[in-house]
Amino acid sequence: MILGMTTSAFTLVHVLLSLVGIGSGFLVLYGLLLGKRLDGATAIFLVTTILTSLTGFFFPAEHLLPSHVIGIISLVALAVAILARYAFHLARAWRRIYAICAVLALYLNVFVLVVQTFLKVPAVHALAPTQKEPPFLIVQLVVMAIFVVLGIFAVKRFRIEPVATAPS
Repeated sequence: MILGMTTSAFTLVHVLLSLVGIGSGFLVLYGLLLGKRLDGATAIFLVTTILTSLTGFFFPAEHLLPSHVIGIISLVALAVAILARYAFHLARAWRRIYAICAVLALYLNVFVLVVQTFLKVPAVHALAPTQKEPPFLIVQLVVMAIFVVLGIFAVKRFRIEPVATAPS
């Protein structure tokens, strides 16, 4: 039992949060590339991606795992993205910082999706049973390269003006 749920039910919740986070994250990325904020998709992305990272820590583990390290990095990136967006209102350099952190958080979620695909999908698992084989490494390098390129374009194109704050 994890948080009052069976392990399989908790895993399903974790996976659904992750998939919603990835889907809404791609909408946010699309918005960044168009120079649009997409407030609703952004809120869904941030909340579900935070919950994905947090729920990952509830799975039984005897020691710190690579997935925990990725979860910590993701939570730090998400915290900075939230500060950039909601506390600093995307002013000046915070627009770029927000874009970088949002793309990084999405990339980390997709990175884990690729890992889980190689672990859980039999046909894909057969290609790289230990995740040290070339197919796994090639897929991860291609995914990283795509996100680096998309991240660069997102930073360059997300040039909207900061949200005006009400006078004090």
